[in-house]
Amino acid sequence: MSDIITSLNGAIFEIILNRPDKRNAIRVQMLQDIASAVLQAEQTNGVRVILVRGEGTCFSAGLDLMTMGGMPEALGENWRELGNEATRLWQRSIQRLQDSSLPTIALMHSYAIGAGLELALGCDLRIAADNTVMSLEETRIGIIPDAGGTTRLTHLIGAARAKELIFTGRRIDAPTALHIGIVNQVVSPKELLEAGQKLAEEIMLSAPRAVAAAKRVINGLHNTAEGFHLEMVEQFPLFHSEDLAEGVQARIERRPPNWKGK
Repeated sequence: MSDIITSLNGAIFEIILNRPDKRNAIRVQMLQDIASAVLQAEQTNGVRVILVRGEGTCFSAGLDLMTMGGMPEALGENWRELGNEATRLWQRSIQRLQDSSLPTIALMHSYAIGAGLELALGCDLRIAADNTVMSLEETRIGIIPDAGGTTRLTHLIGAARAKELIFTGRRIDAPTALHIGIVNQVVSPKELLEAGQKLAEEIMLSAPRAVAAAKRVINGLHNTAEGFHLEMVEQFPLFHSEDLAEGVQARIERRPPNWKGK
């Protein structure tokens, strides 16, 4: 089974996360498939907007911890020694959503945790069902959000609020996310897809080249490259830490971690 499904609905191109049995846990293959799907959308005549949503009970429960996001499969068993390349791989894949000339909208429901929220932050706009819980809780397993999440969240809601959410790994509900500016709309779960389609249709009332130009200007106002580099530099030693091994094991065993600061 493919990690994603693509669907064309008129001028709307849908990218659907398709690991429902794993709560759409994210791994390298999924992100690479998403990047390929963005290219497919750009090359399909008439497409104006990309929607990204999750199949099944949630948008995404985050990193696939059981396979460490598929890094051993993608880069080999010694992937930690290639930590910078691992970070760049995740960043590049999500960056395709941000760099696309097409506007991108994430539709989140139930859970958008860790790497799942990082994926949504790579989109231009976000709509959440009112039952959605969100977090960047990588610090609770001993690493940082390094797929662009630290950089994008800071640009979106400011340094103080980003620090609070990332330092604590706190989970927030959809109304809170709307209040602080993470999401653009909150709707009922039944209305989520319709809300995404309506927003896409409203965007399509504007000229496509003008929308693409506006996206480039707005994106260009923020120096994400420097932030991504800092994420990569700071993540590398964390990949080798005892705390990461303990954090992952504690999460799998559903117990509090015993941090050593090593």
